[in-house]
Order: sequence, then C-alpha cells, then structure tokens
Amino acid sequence: MSAREALQLAEEAGVDLVKIAPTAKPPVCKIVDYGKFKYEQTRKEKEAKKKQKVIEIKEIRLSPNIDTNDLNTKINAAKKFLSKGDRVKVTLRFRGREMAHMAASKHILDDFAEALADVSVVEKAPKVEGRSMTMFLTEKR
Repeated sequence: MSAREALQLAEEAGVDLVKIAPTAKPPVCKIVDYGKFKYEQTRKEKEAKKKQKVIEIKEIRLSPNIDTNDLNTKINAAKKFLSKGDRVKVTLRFRGREMAHMAASKHILDDFAEALADVSVVEKAPKVEGRSMTMFLTEKR
C-alpha cells in the first residue's frame, strides 16, 4: 500500500509506522509501538552479545637454549590453552649472541608445532620480528 495509507492506518491505531527495511524496493514498514520496537531490538542485541565467544591470544615465551623438560612443560601449557579455545602465540626470544644463530634455533618452534600437531594447526608459520621469532597456533577443528 502507499505510504500515505499506511501512515493513516498507524495514526488511527494510535501507534507508529516503523521502516523495517528502508533500503528494500519497495521499503518495508510495520505498524508498531516505536518504544516497544526499540526495546526489543536492544534486548536482541544484548542476547547476541552474550552468546559471542571472545578468542584470547595466550603467549608462550621460549629461549634458544631451552631444555627438553622445560619445553614439555610449555607444550602442556599450550595444550591447556588450546583446549579452552584460545589462540597461542609462541615466541622464541633472542638475547645478545643468540641473535647470530637465529636460523639454527628455528627447529625449536618446529618441534613445538610438531608436538602439538594432534590438537593444533599452525596458523602463521615462524617469522622473525626484531629480536624474536613468533608463530601462531590455533585449535584443530
């Protein structure tokens, strides 16, 4: 129906004419109480927000001269983070002379990813950024 007729119907009923889809051809309107309409819209938005899950990034720092048992402890911590649904950022920090042997230490991150291959997937491969080498892992779906 025409906009004039719809507006007249709304006025007779004592409520408002609300555009539901103004971009559609022709625009879609509803005859409702505007205050109630806004209230229900905000309630739906709050419900949608509650059901959202925020994915956190947990960081695990390693050093090039890490021992096997220490590495296993860090792997177990990463498993725990991944099981909770978080992303894991594995950082290999270099200090002083360790900077000269960055390429030789890449195997530590590769071993870390291989140990977690059953529960995770490498999202971003190891990449050198300044004094550290970082890699991102996410839960396997």
